[in-house]
Amino acid sequence: MTALLIRFIAMVLSLVVMVVPAQAIRETDSYDGNIFALYAGNGSLVPPAVTLADSQQAGRTSVIVYYLDDSRTSKAFSPSVSELQRLWGNNVDLLPLTTDALQGRTNSDRTDPAHYWHGIVPQVVVIDGNGQVLLDENGQVPLEQINGAISQATGIPAPQGQSMSLSFNELNTEVISR
Repeated sequence: MTALLIRFIAMVLSLVVMVVPAQAIRETDSYDGNIFALYAGNGSLVPPAVTLADSQQAGRTSVIVYYLDDSRTSKAFSPSVSELQRLWGNNVDLLPLTTDALQGRTNSDRTDPAHYWHGIVPQVVVIDGNGQVLLDENGQVPLEQINGAISQATGIPAPQGQSMSLSFNELNTEVISR
């Protein structure tokens, strides 16, 4: 009985030692899962509710954000994408698209997201309801610049003031406009 108890305790201890805690780190190019749920606290952004073709056919403003879940720059930009959803709501079609499916594709169809992608993440493209590109920028695009292009496309005044980032912990950051 004692030998069985010792074996059981040894097995439990070995399992406890073998368990590796999950780690998500914003400053690495490692895959941690959905970056919008993890780093922006907003898993509702993906998948997008509409396609670019549907958005353009309806004459709506499209905001495409190209990203990769395993890119440190995309992770850092994800709170800004969440803030765009908060600011503009249903006035625009926000299309965060992972570039995995776009790798190596070229397309001349202006309703296909591959047409606008340059191969760098993050990338933000704002297209008005007539299909005119008003903004096409790579990297950490300032929220004020994106808001200006969306305002131009929609005719709705852009939020006034500067945006700022508030970090809650090593994972979660919120971008707010004031």
